Amino acid sequence: MTVSSEPSISDAGQVASPDGRWRAQVESAQQAVMPVGRVAVSCSAPFGVGGLGRHLQEVADALARGGGRAACVCGSTRAAAGEADRAVRHMLGIPYLQGLLARAPIPVSPGVRTRAFMVEFDAYAARRLPDAEHLIAFNGQALTQFRTARRARYESLGLVSANSHLRRVIRQHARAHEHYPLEGSWASRLVGRNVNEYELADRIYVGSRYTRESFVEEGLDDEKLALFPFTPDPRYKPPASPPSTQTFEIVYTGSLAVHKGVPLLIDAVRRLADPDIRLRLVGSWGTRGMRRFIQSACAADGRISVCPGDPLPHLHSASLCVHPAYEDGFGYAPAEALACGVPLLVSEDTGMKDLLGSPDQGLVLPTGDLQALSEAIQAAHRREILTR
Repeated sequence: MTVSSEPSISDAGQVASPDGRWRAQVESAQQAVMPVGRVAVSCSAPFGVGGLGRHLQEVADALARGGGRAACVCGSTRAAAGEADRAVRHMLGIPYLQGLLARAPIPVSPGVRTRAFMVEFDAYAARRLPDAEHLIAFNGQALTQFRTARRARYESLGLVSANSHLRRVIRQHARAHEHYPLEGSWASRLVGRNVNEYELADRIYVGSRYTRESFVEEGLDDEKLALFPFTPDPRYKPPASPPSTQTFEIVYTGSLAVHKGVPLLIDAVRRLADPDIRLRLVGSWGTRGMRRFIQSACAADGRISVCPGDPLPHLHSASLCVHPAYEDGFGYAPAEALACGVPLLVSEDTGMKDLLGSPDQGLVLPTGDLQALSEAIQAAHRREILTR
């Protein structure tokens, strides 16, 4: 595989605000680790949609900047080809009608649902791999493609790891669910697939120092790892004028899940009696357990609300963004808040924490520490910390 020499993580730019100069540095670092030639890129997400779709877009853009010829197989191309609603899904290798999991009378665990989706997309993409020299696929959904590409004599196999090493993910999810046993872990049934993909990949792309360290701790050769730093979409920028509000607006954006620390954040806010504090949860839940927990909290405390939709308007009116994840390999959501000029509280297990260049921009808190989180929110509310 032909790539330029890889910059260090510090060369990728640790800054207090993702401005134009920083973005140019990061894009240069991204391009430097991309293969040269004909590249097939696959991802189950629609292009540019959600965190995974944004990962995909950044990989494709980096290849384009380097003059590479990329052929993409993803959720968007599949929908355009009329494949998205065809009848077959796979659960543990067994064909099932699409929608069976959603209609199941007994709740199906996130791990089973996620594995079924990953296996099915992997098989779909493997059947459609183009004539290319290199393959870049995403973790958990690359195993069949890797084996197919090897038989087709692709020169290299690249794996984008959207998370830390999956063994760390599982450990951190276990911590989260020990505190809040509301839902299962999506990672529980994917460790075997991921470990096999790690072994087959010639290069593993990681988005942060946090993710990189997780692979080194599990014994992977550092030479196999390539830093591919991520950036928030350019539309995330500070508002034209500062927000004017009589309340202290706390915003969380992203999936409303246990491993993202959402129940922890809700409990931290409910500890505070201040009537002018508001918590806006911008996202949606994926399990009945989280739905019940959040709906109960909203009913008991009128200061808490769920606001699905575009996060940008909420970030523009926010006083504080909190991202208390138990594990997040990078964390587009807090990076987007940083780009909008919103002060941040993030956990130690959030990869984008390296972007915080000043205590006035954000603080890193111990993961899963309810007392520390509640006290930090209170201090920010009193303007004792995170003042710009």
